[in-house]
Amino acid sequence: MSTISLSDIQIRNTLQPGDLGYIAYIHGDLYARECGYGLNFEAYVLDGLKDFAREYNPTKDQVWICTHHNRIIGSLVAQHRAEKVQLRYFIFLPEYRGIGLGKYLMQQFIGFMQQNGIRHAFLWTTADQQAAIFLYNKFGFQLTEESTSESFDKPVTERRYDLINLPA
Repeated sequence: MSTISLSDIQIRNTLQPGDLGYIAYIHGDLYARECGYGLNFEAYVLDGLKDFAREYNPTKDQVWICTHHNRIIGSLVAQHRAEKVQLRYFIFLPEYRGIGLGKYLMQQFIGFMQQNGIRHAFLWTTADQQAAIFLYNKFGFQLTEESTSESFDKPVTERRYDLINLPA
């Protein structure tokens, strides 16, 4: 297998029909295999994507749809929330990890915040996502809330991270 590099990935900022369904598929499939999450996790993702689709405003929201050979391999969404932005649907297929794509997308997310004068972002994740949490911390996100649940068909520790007072 050939080595994939960041330069092999195309990133578009336009949302097209089918994108959100494919993002839901990646989440459901990958998290079932890697974390043992069940159908309730996929339902949670679908509910969020449905709301995002209905509220999508290209002047307030930003999407990064990552493709390789015309196939979606990952995504990141910045969803507006009043004076804040929520980082959502940050995922890529395993073979695209470790090439700098996560770092690049986080830089793009921070740039989006700065360009739009947004100083507060937040996200929700689970304790299972250690590599992502490391990256969030590196970019200044801090743990602000934690609880346990079985909402994804297994016991999980849900965590909220906030990035507050980002310099303009």
